[in-house]
Amino acid sequence: MLRSNTGTGPGTGLVETPQRWGRNYLTISLRRLMGNRVGVICLSVILLLYGAGILAPVVTPYGYNDQNLSNVKQPPSLSHPFGTDRLGRDILTRVIYGLRTTVILTVVTVTTGSLALGISLGLIAGYFGRLADTIIMRVGEVSTSFPEVFLVLIMVATLRQPMRDWLRGVEDTLGISIIHLGIADYFALSLALAIFSWFGMARLVRGQVLQAREEQYVDAARSIGCRTPRLLFRHVLPNVMGPIIVTVSASLSAVAGAEMLISFLGIGIQPPTPSLGVMIFENGSLSVLQTTPHLLLCPASVIIILLFTFNLLGDAINDAFNPRTR
Repeated sequence: MLRSNTGTGPGTGLVETPQRWGRNYLTISLRRLMGNRVGVICLSVILLLYGAGILAPVVTPYGYNDQNLSNVKQPPSLSHPFGTDRLGRDILTRVIYGLRTTVILTVVTVTTGSLALGISLGLIAGYFGRLADTIIMRVGEVSTSFPEVFLVLIMVATLRQPMRDWLRGVEDTLGISIIHLGIADYFALSLALAIFSWFGMARLVRGQVLQAREEQYVDAARSIGCRTPRLLFRHVLPNVMGPIIVTVSASLSAVAGAEMLISFLGIGIQPPTPSLGVMIFENGSLSVLQTTPHLLLCPASVIIILLFTFNLLGDAINDAFNPRTR
């Protein structure tokens, strides 16, 4: 970018001014987030835990169901940093595989529920209004008028067995074993959580779109014949991304906590597939805490660290993406 120089410097009177790249709202907010030490630390911890879960078969020295009955309920040691459980299984390995369960359920639930359903229905309700707005909002209000955990329990209990029967048919057809991977539990639980997690995002997006649709850039896009889907996803949605990103960060924490709670109640992920909630459920007694506390404290500590860092990260993201804090 060239501009005139009216000073007394040598040359042609033109000096080159460096361009500023990426000085948009999203880039500025991300730079603010990266400048927040607490936010960076929390993001690093979450990426470390989730990365270990994704790469569980690579980073764990044992299988999650490998048993050694001669090494039962051993306290933490060099070979077993978190100790072993009542079947001689390495607790660290099971915690890491439990994090993989959390990764799968949170990513699938947030992607299909909050992002796909919530954003799409919120855009439709806020932009078109009238009948579409009434139907979407009333359906969401009815779905949230009942206790969410109770409805999720009913759906999981209803969907799990049909899903397992269907997978058995797939196993017989393909000659492979896939039920032991816990796919039926993952599918039933993520579907149930996604169905009841979209309304909060839809209501937020609707409110933002109600304001954005009156802006001049929307009128300009309409005047040049921009089609409605392109107008919504290329013009309106990028201008309401700040609150959405903040809400998604909170949704990840909420879904992770819900999965652990449902598994703790015995309806979620079923053994032998590892889950942090199941590990706490199996060892949640005073006698275990007095005799072999590592069975309970190790998975509970990981859950506390994960949820705590999610909450701190949510605060950091809110500070970074909220224009009023600039």
